[in-house]
Amino acid sequence: MKNFLFILFVIGCAAGAWSQNAYFVDGYHGGVFGHYPTWVTRFMMDKLTQHPEWRIMLEIEPETWDSVRINDPQTYEAFQRYISDPRIEFTNPSFAQPFLYNVSGESIIRQFEYGIRKIREHFPGVAFTTYSAEEPCFTSCLPQILKSLGFKFAVLKNPDTCWGGYTSAYGGETVVWKGPDGTTITTVPRYASEAFEKNSTWQTKAWNNSKEFLQACWDYGIINPVGMCYQDAGWKNGPWLGHGDSIKNKSVYVTWKEYFETITNPSTTDIWRFSQEDMLVSLMWGSQVLQRIAQQVRQAENKLIIAEKIHSMALISNRLAFPQTMFDSAWRALMLAQHHDSWIVPYNRLSGRKTWADAIREWTSYSDSLSGVIIVESAHNLNNTNVSNKNSLGYVQVFNATGNARYGNVTIELPDDLNNEQVSLYDDKNRLALSFRDGKQLTFKAAAPSFGYSVYRIEEAIRQLPASKGITITNTGDCVMENETYRIVFDADRGGSIKSLVDKKADKRELINPNDNFAFGEIRGFFYEDEKFYSSVEQPARISIIHDNAVEKKIQIEGFIDKHPFTQTVTLSDSQPTIDFALKIHWVGNPGIGEYRQGDNWRDNRRAFYDDRYKLSILFPANLSSPALFKNAPFDVCESRIDNTFFNTWDSIKHNIILHWVDLFDRKNNYGMALLSDHTTSYSFGEGYPLGLTAQYAGRGLWGMNYAITQELEMRYALIPHSGQWNEASIADAGSYWNEPLTGVFSKEGKPEQKSFFTINQRGYEITSVRAEGDEVVLRLYNSEENKNPLKVKIHFPAKRMEEILLNGDVVSAIPLIHIAGQSEATLRIPPYGIRTYRLYLN
Repeated sequence: MKNFLFILFVIGCAAGAWSQNAYFVDGYHGGVFGHYPTWVTRFMMDKLTQHPEWRIMLEIEPETWDSVRINDPQTYEAFQRYISDPRIEFTNPSFAQPFLYNVSGESIIRQFEYGIRKIREHFPGVAFTTYSAEEPCFTSCLPQILKSLGFKFAVLKNPDTCWGGYTSAYGGETVVWKGPDGTTITTVPRYASEAFEKNSTWQTKAWNNSKEFLQACWDYGIINPVGMCYQDAGWKNGPWLGHGDSIKNKSVYVTWKEYFETITNPSTTDIWRFSQEDMLVSLMWGSQVLQRIAQQVRQAENKLIIAEKIHSMALISNRLAFPQTMFDSAWRALMLAQHHDSWIVPYNRLSGRKTWADAIREWTSYSDSLSGVIIVESAHNLNNTNVSNKNSLGYVQVFNATGNARYGNVTIELPDDLNNEQVSLYDDKNRLALSFRDGKQLTFKAAAPSFGYSVYRIEEAIRQLPASKGITITNTGDCVMENETYRIVFDADRGGSIKSLVDKKADKRELINPNDNFAFGEIRGFFYEDEKFYSSVEQPARISIIHDNAVEKKIQIEGFIDKHPFTQTVTLSDSQPTIDFALKIHWVGNPGIGEYRQGDNWRDNRRAFYDDRYKLSILFPANLSSPALFKNAPFDVCESRIDNTFFNTWDSIKHNIILHWVDLFDRKNNYGMALLSDHTTSYSFGEGYPLGLTAQYAGRGLWGMNYAITQELEMRYALIPHSGQWNEASIADAGSYWNEPLTGVFSKEGKPEQKSFFTINQRGYEITSVRAEGDEVVLRLYNSEENKNPLKVKIHFPAKRMEEILLNGDVVSAIPLIHIAGQSEATLRIPPYGIRTYRLYLN
């Protein structure tokens, strides 16, 4: 009898459990560059008509609707009318669906701006309420960007497409996602109870509302659990969980808007400070193809932003206005290169025989070309005077796209008619600038005012560059390299690694521990075909002097990693805090580099391309005591909370991504070292293992593809030893300067002068963009540190008025201006890690 009553009790509990609510979000992902067959638009309308209970979210590349309009105009017009159906919701309007965490913050904003604009060309008035994506297209700063664009809600799930990663499991039904600047947005997270699907390396249990998933949610206290699957456009399933009475586990289809506004409790008090380290993601870091893609995207990002800024100077000064289509074309090409598919499946083919990698090379080259035209034409417009010194051989305009006055090296290529001339440069005060020639290239020390330019006159040389003895090659072949900041000793016997690095400005602090197991600057990796580690320190190197003068000190190191020759240059300049490195490895054949030879078993949980300690890495065993690690992210800086970056399975991914820089800081001794990279990649670090920058992986990767070595490795990076924590040492500013170097433009005519347009004399504030819109200028600022005091911005041109605006264009408030002698001053308040956008109306 007792057993019978117990069975009835169990049955009753189960029946009660399955009487609870279960919801599901269905939809489509893809587009003209991903996957979107012509029949899909009609298919969606037909299925919605057949199944009134169905709902679909759309994460369709905005340019897709251009092709639908051309290829199927009748269906396109019908869908325009259908789009007002409340069962349809757009959830990711970004132009090319980027991963977000791997590109600049400004790029993220443009992805949304251009994408929303394109969608509204086809569907005027469509609202964007919830951000949700099929891939891990998230980053920590999203709350403030989404809120400024008008979004109300966000979703941090990607249950059916976790190949490239996922977010941390946290919380229950909803949480308040708090961004680094303090902005909050109500969010459905990947639940703490949302485990990974068994025997899968791409799913969480929320992908199909299984009984196991729903029961785990209810047991956790989630009253209204919701699963999700965005189907690839082109799949012919229709309603993912079935339809009518056959819907799996009596789930109810909902839109995200419907779920947030009518089902879940919107007043959750669970505030989640989502860290960038809650992005548990991994791509084929170190593979040659991804490295080149990341470098091409970074270069195009930097150059286009500089071009916009220089053009805004020409607009302010002389009302020079390029066609908006020129900027749109440059951004379109760059944004397509940021498409998530271009980073995770670079070998996939687009139209014809072109791969993503081929297309990205063309897109970024096109964007760079347009940016170059804008820079040159804007520069010539700004200095188009006919007044010219009869002794002048030409002029160089030096542009500074940041908000603080700068002094640094500029290199330009001289025209052919000056190839055989020895030249000198003079500023607007007729002061000689230190310079030297190297073939057609002229390098000189230049000063440029805050967000502005200076012009230097070129004349025939009458004075020689002062002699310098900053570099010495010793009798043993070692090299001592020295400037006013550092003294560095390179060990020729150990592959040119660094055996001493003294910071003169920090009480002659020594950064190298001679007893460390690894050498500083060592290049090391596991070559699995030989089943051993090879390192650059195992063979001697030849070190030679390239430049040793008052402008630049530069050496070249030539060595070997096993049989593979490498060449590395190291550059010092008194005008900047960085130690700059440029590395080339001239591979012999296609060696396998990684933890082991990965087979074709691409569904395995364990993978050879995860543990960066086995990839070829550049190691930096700095003499720092238990250092904390900080890393920047789009509009964020994150202090690492993980003990190490080591993992080798899909279900144990740790965040190990360097966007622009990472920084080690020894709190005990108040000293640190920053590492800057010319591309987004991974780093390694942990107890007993030094900071390492990933340089090369070669072998099988995602979906069993062979990520082979087909050309030489080429990359740049830099080090900044420093006193104080990263913000006290202005590492964020230094990173901006490294990515937006002083830009020189040669012209035949002009006159020496200096001109500034904005001045921000406060550390840690970044001008992320300045662009022209008609007769208006749009300025965006980012507070990259813990600055809490008001910011005073000086505007060195006549401005009628200024207002703060949201990213969607709505006006927040008027900004009072103090006008003095044709110039203005504004007092602004931007929270730490906050971004603010301002519109200035020109007189």
